[in-house]
Amino acid sequence: MIYQELFKDFENTKNLSGKAWEHAVAIDLLNSSNIEDCSIHCFHYQQMFECFFKHILETKSQFGSYSKSHKLNKLLEEVIGATAFKTNKSKYRSDLIVITVCAEEYRYNFDIDCQGYLDSVVICNELLKELISFEKQ
Repeated sequence: MIYQELFKDFENTKNLSGKAWEHAVAIDLLNSSNIEDCSIHCFHYQQMFECFFKHILETKSQFGSYSKSHKLNKLLEEVIGATAFKTNKSKYRSDLIVITVCAEEYRYNFDIDCQGYLDSVVICNELLKELISFEKQ
């Protein structure tokens, strides 16, 4: 998947969606490198998701606000509760937790289970497509 293509509508936007696009560009660069450790990829993936969740909460919720949480599963709960976005949250919950934990481990320089992380990315990419579609409505 080419992430900057998914986020092309937000290229250089001066808000959180623009930050999500910047992380998407970083992920694409990492995907084209030969870095074996996937923790930096996870960090940018988590940040891309977090920025986009918060962009949706800022632009599509009644009060235009979001929590300070970095936990992607909590942010999905906020998006579902505060906007018209609907999805099967149980389908994504554990994979969002994996992404969050891997990103936290990156911050503390621990090795992560790259295959487990990449398996979660495959599932979360489906949610990402749902969110982008919802944002465009």
